Amino acid sequence: MKIGILTIGKVDSNVISRIQKNLHMIFPHSTCMLIAKTQPIPEETFNRTRRQYNSNHILRKIHNYAEKEKNMDRVLGIVNADIFVPNLSYVFGEAECPGKAALISLWRLKPEFYGKPSNNELFLERITKESVHELGHTLGLGHCPNPYCIMYFSNSIFETDRKKSLFCSKCYLEVEKTVDSLRRKP
Repeated sequence: MKIGILTIGKVDSNVISRIQKNLHMIFPHSTCMLIAKTQPIPEETFNRTRRQYNSNHILRKIHNYAEKEKNMDRVLGIVNADIFVPNLSYVFGEAECPGKAALISLWRLKPEFYGKPSNNELFLERITKESVHELGHTLGLGHCPNPYCIMYFSNSIFETDRKKSLFCSKCYLEVEKTVDSLRRKP
């Protein structure tokens, strides 16, 4: 599977490098590359009342980009801004299920957001979990009832911290089937 990472706005290059390494460990038969051109955060996605960005609109932009990137199986957008979907207060990410486009936000994954001291390892672990979770959706996985599976729905940072960075055995089998079909694709 070929995963392209698309930065939207300013994202630390060390974060990108770590995501690439971690995704390759979780999806060992994948290649994960940074898409060279950073995209600006689309101004029209900002909701002045909520003071957040609408992730549905950003995801559509990633989808359009993914359609042009024929050499990528998936495109993961990474934004350092607070995002929401209309029926929720916020989201850590969003993805097409199934599809080619996924989005994660770094904003609420930082320990400092919750009044805690900076912890780079915890921050990177959370980013990895959200990246894998959203890519799982692009592979056709829904939410899993197992609270330790990466595909469990995180309604809070506590739930993100509790779950593992890996798929449960049931979800893993589904991922393997989908990734195997991508490997056989001409």
